Amino acid sequence: MPRTSFSRNPLLRVSRPVSACSRCRLAKVKCDGKLPACTACEKAGRQSECSAANDQFARGKERSYVAALELRIEKLERRLQYAKSRKASVAQHDPDASTVPEVDRRDSLATIRAAIHRKAAKNRENHDVNSIVSDFGSLSVDAVTRDFEPSAGNITFARLVLAATTNDDIPEPRKPNLPPRQVALDLVQAFMRSVYALFPCFSETALWTILDDVYQQDHRVVKDSDFWLLYMVLAIGATVQSQKINDDYYRQGIDFVSKALSHADKALTPGYITQIQSLLLLTIYSLLDPAHFDSWHLIGFTTRAVVDVGLHQDPPSSSVSDKSALDMRRKIFYCTYALDRVISMAQTRTFSFTDESVNVQLPGTRDAPRKESLSGPMSGPQSADQAQLLFQLRRAQSYWYQELYQSRAPPFAHPLAFVWQICLDMRDWGEKLPSTLSMGTRRMFEQELWYSYVYCIAPSSRAPDLSNYARKLIFEYSLAYLDSMYDTAHAGLSQAFYTYLDAWKVYFMANQFIAVLNDAEDLVLSGVLIAPPATLPGSAPAPPIPRRHLPQGDAAGENLKRSIWCLERIPQTLGIYGTRWMDAEGLKRHVEESVGQTLERLRKRQRMQRAAQQHPVQYQMHQAMAPQMQGQMIDMRWAGIDPSQMTQGGGAPR
Repeated sequence: MPRTSFSRNPLLRVSRPVSACSRCRLAKVKCDGKLPACTACEKAGRQSECSAANDQFARGKERSYVAALELRIEKLERRLQYAKSRKASVAQHDPDASTVPEVDRRDSLATIRAAIHRKAAKNRENHDVNSIVSDFGSLSVDAVTRDFEPSAGNITFARLVLAATTNDDIPEPRKPNLPPRQVALDLVQAFMRSVYALFPCFSETALWTILDDVYQQDHRVVKDSDFWLLYMVLAIGATVQSQKINDDYYRQGIDFVSKALSHADKALTPGYITQIQSLLLLTIYSLLDPAHFDSWHLIGFTTRAVVDVGLHQDPPSSSVSDKSALDMRRKIFYCTYALDRVISMAQTRTFSFTDESVNVQLPGTRDAPRKESLSGPMSGPQSADQAQLLFQLRRAQSYWYQELYQSRAPPFAHPLAFVWQICLDMRDWGEKLPSTLSMGTRRMFEQELWYSYVYCIAPSSRAPDLSNYARKLIFEYSLAYLDSMYDTAHAGLSQAFYTYLDAWKVYFMANQFIAVLNDAEDLVLSGVLIAPPATLPGSAPAPPIPRRHLPQGDAAGENLKRSIWCLERIPQTLGIYGTRWMDAEGLKRHVEESVGQTLERLRKRQRMQRAAQQHPVQYQMHQAMAPQMQGQMIDMRWAGIDPSQMTQGGGAPR
């Protein structure tokens, strides 16, 4: 066999390697010493790094002495060949090479040797950088890779996720042990009531089985993903009951999250359904604790894992053998879908994936019956009806949000036909809410409906113009939402599943309310009936304007009172959210300036109305002299209007 062939592919194998390759030493795994590359390096696709023809072994610890000699001879031959080619190249391109003074041969070889070492060092550096970049690139492209498990190195998928999504470090748990069983049961029940009813992303039976296994004294084997699920359920069950930051429930939740993080490497191992369920639970917790975790990046990791595993497509019907497994698969997808939609819309960002890429039917309305658990009495399996209603609403919101805000298409030729149809579909959804819903959940769905009305009616890239009727709708629905959220905040945020995203929604609705007052104050406060604009034949009718029980003949005055009352309480609502989530304090400070300006104007208008009621003649004379008063009063477009008509429900012409 030729020498060069033997040195590049030595057919050698030692029964006991003198020294493991550097990759096996770094991973602290057994190296079988196979040549030209060990089995571990072959499986990782890095045969070239493990070859005997490299410098990864210390002198005297080569796995094959013969191969090492062959290697050294080959390197010397390559070095000599390089020197000859370099000399020939210089002689060919430099006609005056004969005039070059004689150079010491030893200096020439030293220069060549230094250049070779510099080139080798440069190659090693480039290889290390490329290896790191390729590792992270693989994570971003393929969330099901198994090359980042704890045994393969220091980089794991879990550590990458936590590094990218953690805002503040989670402290060590105050109490390392599990809570008393009854305390755990109460927290699980709180989770099932408030969260699982909306996000059934795992089997209820599995949760109670894990709880039984953990509290048994027979040392049952519990997987890391099971520990993660239990601790995160306890963390969410505690945090969802928190009313103020750093209260007992909040600190209790942080303790459970800290315990869950010790199981993160295995629980977030890519390529398994348990990884997606674990990411979903962490995303839900982040909505309750934005100080420690970033929900936007977490839902990004979760959706990527869902797409990589293929949950965004239903499997062929011919391959479905377990209907309960298919139903759970759909629930996991729609939990991810619903979270992605609500987070993106509240923060006015794009969705992680479009509806066109999804082909998944809604899950069934109820879970399969659950076996009796040893964890304590239960009221039967949790109904998935609330989750079904939430998934339906999120699909409707996703449709019009993509069309109105994410589409690059030109404006609609007839935008009202599209917007009115959306409002009709959502109104039908709201009218079909079952009577069995709790009062807190029903109020939450109604608030979400009013929020959706204002969001889709507001000016957008495809429907940029507002009619007077649309302005009136925004005024009424914004006012109804803000009043309802004020009551909810004062009654306690644990009545339903409220998160810090609701503070963003209050901020959005407050800005819409102020904008419509600044744009058409006389119109929306006057109380006059506004006819809906004409639409295409056969299109959906305009949504009705909510009618309030106002005193007879004083609609304008009552609308003004309602507006002032609402504006005064917007900072209070955000202030209550600020005691729970510090992010809401920034929203409160940002909205206070615009609220203050609008309030000052409306209060001045209210004083003018009272003056008109008490002294109508003097008020008319004052109005006639107003243009000569050097702008001491704000022009409210009341010129030529009889104040008595304003108090009787009349309004300024538009």
